[in-house]
Amino acid sequence: MQQQQDTSLIWFRNDLRTQDNTVLLSALSTSKQVIGVYFLEPNQFKINKYGFKKMEKYRVKFLLETLNCLQQELHKLNITLLVYQDSAKEQMKHIVETYNVSTIYLQKEWTDEENTSFNDVKDSLNETVIFHDIYDQFLFHPEDVPFHFKDTPKVFTQFRKTLEKKAIVRNLIKIQPQSATYLLKTTTKIPTLRDLGYEDFEVDKRSVFPFLGGENAAFQRLEHYFFETKSLGVYKKTRNGLLGLNYSSKFSPWLANGSISARQIYWNIKEFESQFFSNQSTYWLIFELIWRDFFKYVSLKHANEIFKIDGILKQQYQWSDHQKYVDEWIHGETSDDFVNANMLELKNTGWMSNRGRQNVASFFAKTQKLDWRIGAAYFESMLIDYDVHSNYGNWMYVSGVGNDPRDRVFNVKLQAERYDSNNKYRKQWLQSKLFK
Repeated sequence: MQQQQDTSLIWFRNDLRTQDNTVLLSALSTSKQVIGVYFLEPNQFKINKYGFKKMEKYRVKFLLETLNCLQQELHKLNITLLVYQDSAKEQMKHIVETYNVSTIYLQKEWTDEENTSFNDVKDSLNETVIFHDIYDQFLFHPEDVPFHFKDTPKVFTQFRKTLEKKAIVRNLIKIQPQSATYLLKTTTKIPTLRDLGYEDFEVDKRSVFPFLGGENAAFQRLEHYFFETKSLGVYKKTRNGLLGLNYSSKFSPWLANGSISARQIYWNIKEFESQFFSNQSTYWLIFELIWRDFFKYVSLKHANEIFKIDGILKQQYQWSDHQKYVDEWIHGETSDDFVNANMLELKNTGWMSNRGRQNVASFFAKTQKLDWRIGAAYFESMLIDYDVHSNYGNWMYVSGVGNDPRDRVFNVKLQAERYDSNNKYRKQWLQSKLFK
């Protein structure tokens, strides 16, 4: 039996939920007192080398909503959430000393910025502080797959088939209030958009993602999409849509910051199948969750190669960084109206469909031959559902330096004819433009 620690700290990062949270359960089961902390790292709000804020207002608003929900849900478990508008490196020593923390629990991350932050914190603390970093963002846990992550297959189909045959999805974790832990008085507060240097804003009425951040909103969406409307049952037919709330599940923003887990979605799909029916659509949402896992395993395998211009293929192209073309793409002023409509949706809402993303990325990297990392950095800034592994994995894939053995180029004109044949989507975002 594990010996109980006096006070443990949960360092929340992209696991902003109270249910099905292995990190939270581990802390609660081994500690007399548990405290949570989240750091709004200042470098997340600064301009990056490509001229974009790391996080624009759409992502920030969603994150602040998520933190407010997390604080409320942790309160029900008698856990205080500290929120600092400062770096972990600057504040962690003070927290450890103030609350006499003996152990720090956190979700294991492996990309560059997260690794640097983790190592900086470890170096700043006394060696007696114990760290437990735990993998908890996968559908298929690394311990449950039949290969080491360094042997991750190059091609998705092989990855998927291997996991479907030989891996399991772990059961959900229930978290109950612990009588031993108690709420603390704290002077920290969750800032507003204005506190962080952003103007407050109303969500664009045309947005297909008008939802709030946080695990409660995530489960309201799941309940609506699965059990109230049964939209899951037609997901495969509608998932390439461009307009409306229910053409796709819209789970990705909550998945990205860990308000909902891939396991929770998976087991609710299974519940839907047992209550109603299973078909290609119910399977296809699991298929998409496996894609998400694939890019996480790819980044585990290749580490910082996913951020380099030659990608994981070490494939060299002649890339341009012509500012005029970058600006035209960002502002929806290119020669292609389908690209423009999608880019204007992103600019005004922080959202774009999966079909749109593939087309605008292909246009950027393949047609305009612009440095794909600039496009990836813009997506990182703007997309509410930015996820480092999926974002860079998909950009490499589309740009011919990733996991696509075919190195395809999207015919954007044909794509527009197929997925927006009535021009309805383009009319919505290019209101004054005439269509032939």
